[in-house]
Amino acid sequence: MTTKQIAKVETNGTWDGNLKTSIYARDFSPFIVDEPEYLGGTNEGPNPIEYVLGGLTGCTSVMIGLIAKEKNFSFQGVEFKNNGTIDARGMMGVEGVSPHFQSVGFEAIFSTDESDDRLEELKEEVEKRCPVYNLIVDAGVAIESKWYKK
Repeated sequence: MTTKQIAKVETNGTWDGNLKTSIYARDFSPFIVDEPEYLGGTNEGPNPIEYVLGGLTGCTSVMIGLIAKEKNFSFQGVEFKNNGTIDARGMMGVEGVSPHFQSVGFEAIFSTDESDDRLEELKEEVEKRCPVYNLIVDAGVAIESKWYKK
């Protein structure tokens, strides 16, 4: 058994009024979280649920890079498309309706000469080890994941 290797992650934020917040991570410039105008925001940044989808893409991309190197999997590029469905009634407090994603669709489109079997092997390992992917799955959200070559 290996010893735990705990990594601490921190952010902080400042409410900027209405539905807008500035979020700070490490030494980076803040990123804005807001809602679209039709939901009462000022549309100055993605909303939190859009950041979750972006986090899924970013985390998967990082894991692809790490695991592809481990497995000597060669690729020239990868593009991502994802979407999620939510039932807004959950955010409005309707009893029995979850406020998080009902489902997530995730696509990874590779430029590679690797075989379909090797791509499937990479997919399985990434999905097993990606923290954001597993956070969504562990919340009980079905992810329809499609990986394919251009």
